[in-house]
Amino acid sequence: MKLKIKEKEWLPMTQELLNWYKLNHRELPWRSSKEAYKVWLSEIILQQTRVAQGMSYYLRFCQNYATLADFAKAPLDDILKLWQGLGYYSRARNMHKCANQIISEFDGAFPQSYSELIKLIGIGKYTAGAIASICFDEAVPAIDGNAFRVYSRLFHISEDISKASTFKTFFELGQEIIPNDQSGDFNQAIMELGATICLPKNPKCEDCPIQHYCVARAKKAQQALPVKSKKVKVSQRYFNYLVLIHDSQVLIRQRGPKDIWQGLYDFPLIETKNHTKNRIFEFLNEQKWKDFEVLHRTEEYKHILTHQRLHIYFDVIEVRNWQDFKVFCQDNELERHEISELETLAVPKPIERFLQDEFPIQ
Repeated sequence: MKLKIKEKEWLPMTQELLNWYKLNHRELPWRSSKEAYKVWLSEIILQQTRVAQGMSYYLRFCQNYATLADFAKAPLDDILKLWQGLGYYSRARNMHKCANQIISEFDGAFPQSYSELIKLIGIGKYTAGAIASICFDEAVPAIDGNAFRVYSRLFHISEDISKASTFKTFFELGQEIIPNDQSGDFNQAIMELGATICLPKNPKCEDCPIQHYCVARAKKAQQALPVKSKKVKVSQRYFNYLVLIHDSQVLIRQRGPKDIWQGLYDFPLIETKNHTKNRIFEFLNEQKWKDFEVLHRTEEYKHILTHQRLHIYFDVIEVRNWQDFKVFCQDNELERHEISELETLAVPKPIERFLQDEFPIQ
């Protein structure tokens, strides 16, 4: 479906939206610059992240890595540590790959067109559109969740936005109405409208600067749009962490690929089909340790991911015999760390919570 929009009909709307944005937009640090590195950094951080939470991360990354070259040279472990708490760690890993790709393939400068930007690692259609329009004035729409919502209501589009084919409808519509001379401001105005006025629930239609153009409002259909039918199937996972300590040391591992939290650090793990202490007792019986004690088992830590709900227990076990501790570490390819060092490592959120509860910084 392609909507043909007559420029004379929608030019007043775009101008009213731009005027509203100029007077009412939030003062956000990344909006003070058209530097591609800063815009890219903000856009990736704000994927799946609220502005209030993402702000401090953006500022810390800018402080630690002032340029793309600084970011590219940084060890990935340092990037992951700074990212800790934001979740969706693949974003950070892809950013590091992307930065090095730009250094090696583009002499350290972001490509300036949508068609080239979208070829970069971790940059999708929305982010490419945002960078191309904001930084390089290319008249290309940036279609994110806010744009889907605004456009679907404004033009009463009932196509299912969970289908990949629907993106084409919204992208072509954006191309028809985006002003060639203010493309960056227009895209940001659409985002701002969706973030502050055209809300998913209880939109503030009376405060909307373009309410008179909104077809959904005229039909009282705002709450029904956008249409999104795709349901996310959530799986239940049961984690039993073994916190094995000897004096002031603890055994940890770095997580590998093909599962959540790739590259982050956690403890040896026994995953079960449901929560049971029996598997922990079986594990302990399998060991030939000369002297150990189960200090305690924590209450359940719950952690929700997009497609998974994690149920986590930590069993804190003191292995008093040094030889047992060392051999278990070697046999299972674990690392020995001082407990006081753990705060310097990039760990998943539930591990961070556990460490704060069990080993608070003095």
